[in-house]
Amino acid sequence: MRETFTKGMARNIYYGGSVFFFLVFIGLTVDTVKSLPKTDNRENLTAEVIAGKRLWEHNNCIGCHTLLGEGAYFAPELGNVYTRFGESTEAIKAFIMSRPVEGIPGRRSMPQFNFTDQELEELAQFLKYSDGIKVARDWPPNIQG
Repeated sequence: MRETFTKGMARNIYYGGSVFFFLVFIGLTVDTVKSLPKTDNRENLTAEVIAGKRLWEHNNCIGCHTLLGEGAYFAPELGNVYTRFGESTEAIKAFIMSRPVEGIPGRRSMPQFNFTDQELEELAQFLKYSDGIKVARDWPPNIQG
């Protein structure tokens, strides 16, 4: 004898599946929240880093650069710039303030933002903080190019 698929069976599958995936979602959320302190570099979050993040957002740096893989791919990845530049905030500040060669057609160049010394330090500290975030193994690639 062939059993037919009834409305009650469909409802049970719907509710059972919903409860199952809700529980999976809750479990994954709890696991993520537990693992965040090992990866998010929160011990180095300072007022200077927060001010640098505000500068990053206000000047729309993500419109050209990527940070930890997120953002535009027009300019270099900055999630590991502190490591690439020899772990010196002075080198990062000098690079931000350097004026690229003008007049070369098709060449990308960073706008001159005319940051104050304090703003430069805040931005450098934010990039240093971002370099300490452990997102994934070997990401971002530690290459300059």
